[in-house]
Amino acid sequence: MSAQRPRKIRVELRKNRKPTARRKDLTRQLRQDETELERLAREARMSGKGELTRRRTVLADEAGGRMVDPASCRTGRVVRAIGATQCWVQDDATGTVHVCAVRRLLRSVASEERNAVVAGDRVLFQPLEGGQGVIERVEPRHGVLSRGHQHREHVIVANVTQVMVVASADEPPLKPALIDRFLVSAAKGGVSAAICLNKCDLVDLGDLQPIIGLYSRLGYPVIAASVKTGLGIERLRQRLAGHQTVFTGQSGVGKSSLLNAVQPGLGLRTAEVSRVSQKGRHTTRTAELLQLSCGGWVVDTPGIRQLALWDVAAGEIEGYFVEFRPFVPMCRFPNCLHLEEAECAVRDAVFRDLISRTRYESYVRLVMGDV
Repeated sequence: MSAQRPRKIRVELRKNRKPTARRKDLTRQLRQDETELERLAREARMSGKGELTRRRTVLADEAGGRMVDPASCRTGRVVRAIGATQCWVQDDATGTVHVCAVRRLLRSVASEERNAVVAGDRVLFQPLEGGQGVIERVEPRHGVLSRGHQHREHVIVANVTQVMVVASADEPPLKPALIDRFLVSAAKGGVSAAICLNKCDLVDLGDLQPIIGLYSRLGYPVIAASVKTGLGIERLRQRLAGHQTVFTGQSGVGKSSLLNAVQPGLGLRTAEVSRVSQKGRHTTRTAELLQLSCGGWVVDTPGIRQLALWDVAAGEIEGYFVEFRPFVPMCRFPNCLHLEEAECAVRDAVFRDLISRTRYESYVRLVMGDV
């Protein structure tokens, strides 16, 4: 087999330090004291190139990753990442964790993403003295959970096999529409999904049967749980065993509390929901991989109050609602969005209670772009 031929890509390199901002009212100051002219001219330098200093040609492989010499690097997995520059990488060979910086050129290659390196990434890195290191390359990702953020993709975690969507029965109130957004995002990233309804001790369990039955019939495993009573904790532990799972959901639903119950001793920080706003407080600040004694890994992520889908076209959304699939071919128009079109089989199925109206309303919000 022939060796992989690198291809060339052009990368925009930005200045390490931005110039000092120009002073305002420069003309007025000069009129008041012309002796300041020379000093002000030195302090308010201008550059015609703006923030970009130059472009550079970089050798990349077919997947777009930067070409590096594997013999000079070690392989590892990012277990924690803060911002765009600092990551904790576990060495595959020794299990040692290195605090690594991210090569600036690597960040430039991944300029379309919010962060070049995220928790769960497989990387090549060069170890340095004192437990430090430098990440040279990020391997191609699979199984990602991401969202849109300021017109860029924000990858929350990479290389997972399961998304556990955590919602609360109360405090904060249950939001099926947010669950649906996470399910679509998981399907888009090629990851299977399950649902955990936490804080079931706060409501009558019988009141949750319609929502549990709805998602169970659609093929999503649903676990009713309570940290206080222990309900569902063993079933949750079994569901996590052997998987690479990301815990995600709204702030305050009890993701960290559930993980503390699944594996006592983790010591993850928790906080009560605000009694005034009924919104959770952000206690988990960064996504972090945690190894479970029952086998597998989990990623505890910061709470999300809004989830904007990334790279999902309006006409594509119907494919992520599994109950729509038998009816879509029966619509009169092949490009039907199932909103107000005539002879729409999906809307007719909603009218006949063959499709949940709650799920259909979630679909409409996604198509219309409502957050």
